[in-house]
Amino acid sequence: MTTTLTQTAAAISMRDIHRTYGRGSAEVRAVDGVDIDFPRGSWTAVMGPSGSGKSTLLHIAAGLEHADSGRVFLGDSDITSSSDRQLTALRRSRIGFVFQSFNLVGSLTAEQNVSLPLRLAGRRPSRADVKAALSSVGLADRGRHRPRELSGGQQQRVAIARALVTGPEVLFADEPTGALDTTSAHSVLDLLRATVDAGQTIVMVTHDPAAAARADSTVFLRDGRVVDHLAGASAGALAARLVQLEA
Repeated sequence: MTTTLTQTAAAISMRDIHRTYGRGSAEVRAVDGVDIDFPRGSWTAVMGPSGSGKSTLLHIAAGLEHADSGRVFLGDSDITSSSDRQLTALRRSRIGFVFQSFNLVGSLTAEQNVSLPLRLAGRRPSRADVKAALSSVGLADRGRHRPRELSGGQQQRVAIARALVTGPEVLFADEPTGALDTTSAHSVLDLLRATVDAGQTIVMVTHDPAAAARADSTVFLRDGRVVDHLAGASAGALAARLVQLEA
C-alpha cells in the first residue's frame, strides 16, 4: 500500500524500497518495503525510534545512497538506476540537502559557501543571486564572514541558502536543528516554514516533536516500515506517538 500524504502531485515517489546492511545474524533491514509519495509544495517530517531507518530512507530519496531494490522517482524522472555521476549532477541542480553539522567549508566566506554548488555544477554564480540567497535567510550583511565568525544558527542559515541557491525541486534536511539552541532552532524552523509557504518542497528527518509540528505532516517509521502518518498534529501528539513506537 502506498502512503499518499495529499492529493498534490508528488515531488518524490518511492516504490517498494528495500535496503539491508550486514549478513546472516548481523543483517539489519534498514528500509523494508516502503511505498510513499512526498507531495510537491509541502513539508513532511519523518520520525521514528533510533534505528528505524529514517536517515537511510532520506539518503535514498535524495540520491545519496542506492536502494537494494525498488524505484525512486524525482518528479517524472526515474532515478533508481542513475550512476553516481548522474546523481551528483542531480544534487547540484534539482536536489538540495541540509545537514545537522552544517558542512560549510571553513576557509570560505558565507558568499563563497553559497556559490559553491553553482561552481561545482560548472555555472558562473551571479553575485546578485548569491546575495539574494543570503538575504532570503536574513544574512545579507554576513556575506564576507567565515563560518567561525558566525553562530550555529547563522551557519545553518548559510547552509540553507547554499542548498536553495540552485532552485532545487526538493530540499532534504537531516536533523537541521539538532545542533542548535532553542532560539536558533526556532529561527531556522521559521525560515523553513517560509520557504514552504513560498512553494518549496521539504522532507525533514527529526527526533524533535516541536520541529516536526512545524511541518504539514509527519510520517513515522519503525523497523524500516511506515507505520503511521499524522497531519497537522501538535508537538504533544507527535511526542506521544513516538513514545508508543519506542515502547
